[in-house]
Amino acid sequence: MYLSSPSGIISVTELNRQARQLLEGAFPVLWVAGEISGFKRYDSGHCYFTLKDAGAQVRCVMFRNRAALLDFAPREGTRVEARAVVSLYEARGDFQLTIEALRPAGLGALFEAFERLKRKLETEGLFSPARKRPLPTFPRAIGIVTSPAAAALRDVLTTLRRRMPGQPVILYPTAVQGADAAQQIAQAIRTAGERGEVDTLIVCRGGGSIEDLWSFNEEIVARAIAASPIPVVSGIGHETDFTIADFVADLRAPTPTAAAELATPDRNALLARLEHLRHRLDNTMTRQLQRHMQRLDLAARRLQHPGERLARQRERLVLLTQRLHAAPRRQLETRRLKLDQVALRLTQRRPDTTPLFARQDAWRIRLAGALPRQLENQRHRLTTLAARLHAHDPQSPLQRGYALVTHADGTLLHSASDAHCGEEITVHFAGDSLKARVLAPR
Repeated sequence: MYLSSPSGIISVTELNRQARQLLEGAFPVLWVAGEISGFKRYDSGHCYFTLKDAGAQVRCVMFRNRAALLDFAPREGTRVEARAVVSLYEARGDFQLTIEALRPAGLGALFEAFERLKRKLETEGLFSPARKRPLPTFPRAIGIVTSPAAAALRDVLTTLRRRMPGQPVILYPTAVQGADAAQQIAQAIRTAGERGEVDTLIVCRGGGSIEDLWSFNEEIVARAIAASPIPVVSGIGHETDFTIADFVADLRAPTPTAAAELATPDRNALLARLEHLRHRLDNTMTRQLQRHMQRLDLAARRLQHPGERLARQRERLVLLTQRLHAAPRRQLETRRLKLDQVALRLTQRRPDTTPLFARQDAWRIRLAGALPRQLENQRHRLTTLAARLHAHDPQSPLQRGYALVTHADGTLLHSASDAHCGEEITVHFAGDSLKARVLAPR
């Protein structure tokens, strides 16, 4: 629904704005197939062209940030698939497509097939690092699976001659592009494995479009590489190109030249290493000889006539004998001196006992006088306590005619109310007691 002014009349600008909004809201981002016509890339980086088919055409614009992501050069007549937003250029009222992505026609299906096969083989474990084999350090012969007319073959041979002249190389010729290329590549890999002539196999070809490299994305080639008894190095296309063969190979190189470098040792580096080791060996041998010569000189200096050695031993024996005779005397004198020092120290540290004995006599005199007094005091205190104890003796009142009355269990009756009618009680006198029965408590 477009918006109108109060008068029912809108401007051209407003009309085009509403038309653009309506188009962009009505159509989702979609893929459009067609043929490029009138392609132009301006200094600003923006690209303008027409996309057409047999029945119609539409203007297209691809802005700089999106055009910079193109991995191919669009040309007149190229059939492409464009991911586009349907829009309208308001300034001229032109219906157009704003292109988000662009690819050659048919690549969508190829990419889907590539991803589908990649997932399948990865699930089977063909890409697992655990099954990758190391390349031999010094291969006895190197096999190359490629086309005899391919530029990649020349690059590989040139690199091999540079790095390791005289390295045996066997070519297993095959087509690397075309309808039957995949079958031929797989057969060449199997042939190399059956003959057993080489111990490193390079599968390579030069760069190209995804269609040109498609033979190396076929399942038959991937399974032939996986089944190869020989370690395989893949060098297919340029550094940014990846194929299924790269994932299955034991080692992937970014280019055919790099594959040749990975498959062979560098002769110059080996010679430099050998020269370095030779210098180290020379230096080590020189040091060993010098060390042994020094030991020989030292041994020669130590070598003496037996008579000289016996004379020196005799002198040493005399000296030891003298020391042996003198040692007891020195030891005895040392012990005597030490004993005198200890005796002197004991004498100096002996305490003066005269005041102690005087204090002992004084305490003895005081003790002799204090003991009778202490005994008299204790005797007097004992007499006093005996009198007090006799005064509190429960038998004393009985001597004066009083009596104690107890229950049958021996507890005292303090009053007549403690007795019960018919209860047997005991009456205690000074010398004896009698039993009685309560007739009636008072």
